[in-house]
Amino acid sequence: MTGQIYQIYLANSVLVITGAILFYAALTDLKRYQIRNELIAVLAGLFFLHAFLSSRWPGMAWNVGFALLIFAVMLYFYSQGLLGGGDVKLLTVAFLWAGVDCALPFALLLSLFATVHTIAGKLGWVEVRHVGQDKRSRIAFAPSVAAALIGIFMLGCRAPVL
Repeated sequence: MTGQIYQIYLANSVLVITGAILFYAALTDLKRYQIRNELIAVLAGLFFLHAFLSSRWPGMAWNVGFALLIFAVMLYFYSQGLLGGGDVKLLTVAFLWAGVDCALPFALLLSLFATVHTIAGKLGWVEVRHVGQDKRSRIAFAPSVAAALIGIFMLGCRAPVL
């Protein structure tokens, strides 16, 4: 029993560390409109560590397959200039964490936070960049992704299944 409690503690510690890294990625994206590849790699590595510690590794193949599918879809949006490369990477790793079983709550939270962020941009509360010849407005997307992913952690979607 003590071993399981220790394992739950470690799995939850990984979630806290992941949340801190997501917060850092969101701040970096807000300031520089850039998400470093190292952060994406660390977030992916933490997913695999958490899957092992929380005894979720048997379903890990579904999460990886789902994330690859999302990546393929997001590549289309990237090719159309609707998403940045960092957003594609971050969304892929976010859906790796969410998996099929938590995709709906993640998508709903993502929609909510992206809407709030967009309204904040229109009101001038957060920076909006104007890019391209048509001066389209862009906001940093990582804060919405990070908030939605932390939200599903808080809802218990990634709780250990020991």
